[in-house]
Amino acid sequence: GAGTIIAIMLFYLGGALGANAWLIKGFFDTIPRDLDESAQIDGATHNQTFFKIILPLAAPVLAIIFLLSFISAQAEFLVAQTILFGKDTSDPELTVAVGLRGLLAGDRYDLRWGPFAIGAVLAAIPVVVLFQFLQRFIVGGITAGAVKG
Repeated sequence: GAGTIIAIMLFYLGGALGANAWLIKGFFDTIPRDLDESAQIDGATHNQTFFKIILPLAAPVLAIIFLLSFISAQAEFLVAQTILFGKDTSDPELTVAVGLRGLLAGDRYDLRWGPFAIGAVLAAIPVVVLFQFLQRFIVGGITAGAVKG
């Protein structure tokens, strides 16, 4: 229902679907059609062609989409604040941005910037770790088409 983390996930999924589909389509258009035909001649089924040949070539765009979706969902504030309006700041179903806003809250002239800054640095750690993990897929895809000269 409304006011839950499931509602936010559905909103983010629907919002990112169009842009991500556009990115994937654009990337798949760059994969040569000859790879499909070669796999068919070698006797591969449609599933084998997709999962063993095409999908590994699409790893860079999938890694980028995963990383950008993670960052945007973690950093987005307005929709999360609207959907989760009225939740206590200690509620475990808050997003990072809404939780950080709760850390900042104080009197009008007495905002707590120290805890907010610490929370922002700690919130950046999962993004850095995820990028370090996905970096090999991104760089591998960039250098896969390189020609040694």
